[in-house]
Amino acid sequence: MSIRVMLVDDQVLLRTGFRMVLAAQPDMEVVAEAGDGAEAIENLRSTAVDVVLMDVRMPRLDGVEATRRICAEPNAPKVLILTTFDLDEYAFSGLKAGASGFMLKDVPPGELLGAIRSVHSGDAVVAPSTTRRLLDRFSPMLPSAGPEPRQKELARLTEREREVMMLVAQGLSNGEIAGRLVLSEATVKTHVGRILTKLGLRDRVQVVVLAYETGLVRAGGGAG
Repeated sequence: MSIRVMLVDDQVLLRTGFRMVLAAQPDMEVVAEAGDGAEAIENLRSTAVDVVLMDVRMPRLDGVEATRRICAEPNAPKVLILTTFDLDEYAFSGLKAGASGFMLKDVPPGELLGAIRSVHSGDAVVAPSTTRRLLDRFSPMLPSAGPEPRQKELARLTEREREVMMLVAQGLSNGEIAGRLVLSEATVKTHVGRILTKLGLRDRVQVVVLAYETGLVRAGGGAG
């Protein structure tokens, strides 16, 4: 089955370029396009979509608010934020809103396609080191300690799960975590799955955001 993609960008030329790249892939299909967030939400009422490529700076309804509304719905598609500038505060806000990652608009086609496939598969490991740098830069915008309910959620985790969560938040892949903790990669994947379930999170990016919000990890990647 093809990955059903919706392109959301107010620049028609950019949408055309992305559509040409995606249309050449045997496992992808552009099923909808929108010029702003409001149109994207409207399209989702009638069109089944797996991954949304979401611009952030658009008229009427920007990509961050659109992402927040989309991700709040049950069985929502994955959202991949497209931004013009590395470490853009809009990308930070998009991750907070529920996006599964972000990419620069001038990313090489191969990397964009890989990111779409990664997000669709549920891994959501889209440039974890870049995600970490983004959070390091903007984490001063977060409260010094997470709200009490979020702190209580972390208490559900076992000691090993907290270890794994901290390493995920530092941008490590499953393979790197396995090497660090002397575990099999399959075991790490199981731990990550349990963390997501216990904390009600959709993917690894949300694990990173929550780790920063609760102070489990501080700016610079160290444990809180």
